Amino acid sequence: MFKKLSIFCLAALTSAGVVSAEESSNTEPAESLIVYGVRLQQPATEVGSSVSILTAVDIEALGSNYVLDAISTLPGVTINQNGPFGGVATVRIRGASSEQTLIVVDGVVVNDPTSPGGGFDFSRMDPWNIERIEVLKGPQSTLWGTDAMGGVVNIVTKRPENGFSRRAFAQTGSFNTFRGGAEFGAASDRYNFRLAATNTSSAGISKADEINGNTEKDGYDATTVNAAAGTELWGDARLQANVLWTNAESDFDSYLFGAQGNVGDGDESSKTEEVATNLKLLLPLLDGKLENVFLAGYSDIDRESFNGGLPGFSSKGNRKTLHYQGTLNINESNRLAFGAEQEESKANGDSITTKGLFSLYELRALDSLIISAGVRRDDHDRFDAVTTGRLAMAFNPYNQITLRASWGEGFKSPTLFQTTYFCCGATTPNADLKPETSEAFDVGVTFRTTDARGEIGLTYFDQETTNLINFSFGIGGYENIASATSSGLEVDSHYRFTAWLDAAVSYAYINAKDGDGTPLIRVPKHSGDLIFSFNPDGRLNGTVQIKYNGKEQDPNGVVDSWSRVDIASRYAISDNVEIYARIENLFDKQYQQIIGYGTPGISGHLGAHLSF
Repeated sequence: MFKKLSIFCLAALTSAGVVSAEESSNTEPAESLIVYGVRLQQPATEVGSSVSILTAVDIEALGSNYVLDAISTLPGVTINQNGPFGGVATVRIRGASSEQTLIVVDGVVVNDPTSPGGGFDFSRMDPWNIERIEVLKGPQSTLWGTDAMGGVVNIVTKRPENGFSRRAFAQTGSFNTFRGGAEFGAASDRYNFRLAATNTSSAGISKADEINGNTEKDGYDATTVNAAAGTELWGDARLQANVLWTNAESDFDSYLFGAQGNVGDGDESSKTEEVATNLKLLLPLLDGKLENVFLAGYSDIDRESFNGGLPGFSSKGNRKTLHYQGTLNINESNRLAFGAEQEESKANGDSITTKGLFSLYELRALDSLIISAGVRRDDHDRFDAVTTGRLAMAFNPYNQITLRASWGEGFKSPTLFQTTYFCCGATTPNADLKPETSEAFDVGVTFRTTDARGEIGLTYFDQETTNLINFSFGIGGYENIASATSSGLEVDSHYRFTAWLDAAVSYAYINAKDGDGTPLIRVPKHSGDLIFSFNPDGRLNGTVQIKYNGKEQDPNGVVDSWSRVDIASRYAISDNVEIYARIENLFDKQYQQIIGYGTPGISGHLGAHLSF
């Protein structure tokens, strides 16, 4: 801890020295996106933590049917999926496991309380309803509590636009895939409302790789409904509500001992129903100097599996959250946020409750230097209380330069499954389980060109995780036996060559190992994307994406490196009608993300979008 905190302080002190020398020539930084996931909303150039942002425009430009494909373009983020079209899809940040990534939708945690590790399956998330995605990298437990060890994926769904809006789309594509949706919205200064629905169905391909003789197609069908509404109450007080509901059915293949990856054709399927909803009251006081947010959130998942049409494993779980945050705008140089949370997680009749108190302080030491610090105390009803802290600094000496440094701690409480499961001769679960913990720092710099046509960001990170929870046949349950380290470099850049051609490059080098020096599974050392975007006449726009994923360790061997080229294009026939198309895996590359599971060859879709 002291080594990493010392490195952070050295970076902050060095930057402060530069401020003193260069303050007279300082200019205001360029306008940036606002980051919401850091609790104290800040422009991106003033956030000391490492954050990557995807907007609805970014997601739409890629043309994919799945949020997962968009998230995978961000540096330091790696994905894995057990076959396409509904196969379990996980997200890792900087080498941390997918169970150590916290997923938040409109302020509500949606990680699955019924799964053994408490992770989240991205396979069912539809991009039509997403306004923005923020990926906060590194431990963020001071901001979000348990599970935020590797990072946080903060998802904000779309809000109603002013006036009336009506949109619809329909498309068809390879593997008998059909997708369509519609939305209606209305908004004024006093109220807003949006209702949207989408459906995707596909005959799919075999999840067990066809090169191994698997020919049975595994289908997929999912419906998503999103509703948002808000109204003014009195003064500047406002009440908002959001609901995101998904119902999906997906076919799977079976465990087949001796086959590649021990998977082969089989008549298995699953049904999953998920909901995430919240009710939020915004109550400013003291002429807006004290902003109060009260939130009641609820997420629920109901899963059921079938084998040959007969019922198999089933699980039900939910999370109930009560949250309060007050933000006191003391003056132009000082802000203080404080709050309390309570979360109750239930799974299959069992429950865990966690209560947390947190405070965050932001100091604008100079116009160009922003320092923030935070501390949090979480009290778990089954484990000892945990205290976490964080420090972050952002320094903008010129319009063209942003320096960042952050240090933080994270923890992850054992899941309900881990605290209750035992087998293999054991008579009780392991009562000595402790939370996993992590500590990390990162330092970064962003350079922007003087003509505002391009920028490049470089970030170095280093993270250590202890008390990892693994299953042990020796004790017939879970125990704290493992540790891991992860360090590396992230590059994120783009440059506009002409008024109609832009290129973006993202790259990550991740050196992730366990305590014995063995590479962590499913974490490639090298990964990256090269994306060319074009818009020659205002009506036609498109992207050409080249994705590379280096070789990675798998429990059943080594997954070879692979690359893929995708093309997407949109053309506006009129102000109200647009056609679009996407071709995936243009050169028909044969590859696997997980050993034994197949991926589609060259494929695509064609569709139309109507607004009225």
